[in-house]
Amino acid sequence: MNAVTEKRGGAARALALTAALFSGLALAACQSGPAGELSRIDTAQGSSENISSLTQVINANPRDPEGYNVRGSALGRGGKYPAALKDFDTAIQLKPDFYQAYSNRALIYRFMGDQASALNDYNRAIQINPSYDAAYIGRGNLYRKAGRTRDAFNDFQKAIQLDTTDARAYHNRGLIYQQQGQHNFAIEDFSTAISLAPDASEPYNGRGLSYLALNQEDNAFADFNMAIKLDSKNAEAWANQALVYERRGDKAKAAKSYREAVRLNPNYQPAKDGLSRTSAG
Repeated sequence: MNAVTEKRGGAARALALTAALFSGLALAACQSGPAGELSRIDTAQGSSENISSLTQVINANPRDPEGYNVRGSALGRGGKYPAALKDFDTAIQLKPDFYQAYSNRALIYRFMGDQASALNDYNRAIQINPSYDAAYIGRGNLYRKAGRTRDAFNDFQKAIQLDTTDARAYHNRGLIYQQQGQHNFAIEDFSTAISLAPDASEPYNGRGLSYLALNQEDNAFADFNMAIKLDSKNAEAWANQALVYERRGDKAKAAKSYREAVRLNPNYQPAKDGLSRTSAG
């Protein structure tokens, strides 16, 4: 993708999707980071070695806006946000209709907490190229975080209508369906996201929640296990696995999984509550 990959690990998870109750137990909510991407940041692409190579490319052709866009993306992946902004600014100065650079800069603004500037850049990218799916997905996540669910849904829907192959569009539309209790639609979208990004853990975790909502416990358990296999640091998946164990009456295994979720994210309340329930006595 052209947009800088979401920094899920380092960024605070911003939006709790759902907090349903099943058999008196709180369903651990699936959460996503600022831009809702499906995978952790590729820090190798933001390494000093890679930045140095990209700088050499820019030095050889300092009037090429693409070089600044690529280096800006790498800097963003490395968490060097001010430097990334500077590169995207230069890319846009050299090429005012560079819609990819606007969309990439928008994501950096999001990481930095400047949602208004992010929205302006997404709007500008879409104005320049109304068929640019990544900008709709990015803006949709911006809207979702702001609670503008209908606007978010429309943006994800637009990206899908553009025949996007970006799993984020389906994953995030699935999250909205899940919020609305439309779990069959959510499962369909999560399944499509899995087919497009089979190594991402989040769609498995999301689909597992909807399976659990439909009392398809075995399917849910399989999905939570797969989410953990793909990303052993996914605290929500550990908590959701624990919830299945708890529903089955296996408090020892539930407590073990809740404990791991708390270790990974000490502030994750569903895991803390679950550990308190299963460790009592």
